[in-house]
Amino acid sequence: MKASAPTIPVWFTSDLRWITASRAARSLSQGYLIVVLPLYLLQIGFNGVSLGELFTIGAFISALLTVSVSLAADQIGRKPFLIIFPVFTALGAIALIFSTNFWIIVAACALGTLGRGGGAGGAGSGGPFYPAQQALIADHSSAGDRNAVFAAFSFTDSIASTTGALLAGIPDLLTTRLAFAPADSYRPLFALTSVLAAVMLVSILPVRETVKRRSKSEPRRAYLPTKSRNVIGRLAFTNLVNGVGVGFFGPFVSYWFYRRFGASPGTIGLLFAAVNLGAAIPYLLAPGLARKLGVVKAVVGVRLVGVALLALLPLMPSFLLAATVYFLRMAFQRASIPLRQSYSMGVVSKEERSAAAGLSNLPSQVSASISPLPAGYIFQNISLELPFEIGAAFQLLNALLFFSLFRQIRPPEESRTTERTAAAH
Repeated sequence: MKASAPTIPVWFTSDLRWITASRAARSLSQGYLIVVLPLYLLQIGFNGVSLGELFTIGAFISALLTVSVSLAADQIGRKPFLIIFPVFTALGAIALIFSTNFWIIVAACALGTLGRGGGAGGAGSGGPFYPAQQALIADHSSAGDRNAVFAAFSFTDSIASTTGALLAGIPDLLTTRLAFAPADSYRPLFALTSVLAAVMLVSILPVRETVKRRSKSEPRRAYLPTKSRNVIGRLAFTNLVNGVGVGFFGPFVSYWFYRRFGASPGTIGLLFAAVNLGAAIPYLLAPGLARKLGVVKAVVGVRLVGVALLALLPLMPSFLLAATVYFLRMAFQRASIPLRQSYSMGVVSKEERSAAAGLSNLPSQVSASISPLPAGYIFQNISLELPFEIGAAFQLLNALLFFSLFRQIRPPEESRTTERTAAAH
């Protein structure tokens, strides 16, 4: 009698399972926070301009924290930061429950990375701790399995974010069924966020650290990466352009659906849930696409389709058409995320992965912290369509730059495939 085939991939180790649980808890909370936080802030007196100020200040603080984590995680380890930041998330969520002060909300959102992201489909990827998490995932993955591992994590993001987005309808239920005041109806979700932050923290405790502390006899490691400097510089440049584009529309997606079509939190939550669920399939197809085309061509191809759909989105005359275009745009756009994350970890030195993840994404965070301010003014006073078109233009430039700068740089798994093919002939 033949033994049944294993249902769990060999590469899905105990460490990766615990990291998955922690990441799923974050994605679950971000799934509804991305929807409800801007709408809650409108209820307590914010407008498009003040939302832009909040997103700008929060993103700038987040960028400073990110560079600190990215440089320190290669020195002292990745795991400590994955323990510290859930504490910030829990405290930030509690602050949202009890305060409506602008500066307290800014600090809560920035330090707790609450509601940060580019809309549906990527809830798990943001936050200052992510360079440490991304490096820890790569450290527990072989070169041959890395694309599949990152795709699996992105798939987890989608499923957890889908569930979270469905919870965004809770404020509607509380106001219509239990006569909650509009602002009060959002606060139970902030309480749930603090609970999920505790789950994030507990889940990361069993994970083995892969970066050893330097002994006194060893020379001090350089804080700034040296081996991967050229590649990190190229990644940083393309990310800077991408960050400008995302900042013009990403934080305002639920706000735009509310202003443009009068959509409720529950309706937007259903849309985001559908987007998150739909993005799960492209995540799983992404490794095969990379094997067929190569990672760089696969990333650029799906991003170009996403750019075209983003430019069409604000021109849609009805909620149904806009929702359909947004769904398709996010399905294509999100397919590139695990490939790009895996690629960036593959083409840099292993001991510089945290620094590479943080420093290459820092320009994106800085530029994304600047563009919400003019975007908020444009949304409030000029046009509900123009910020999307500006964002699409910058994302088109990003795709072209990525192809130009990286088409000759192959990750290890593609280099070995090329060598084997050459040897066979």
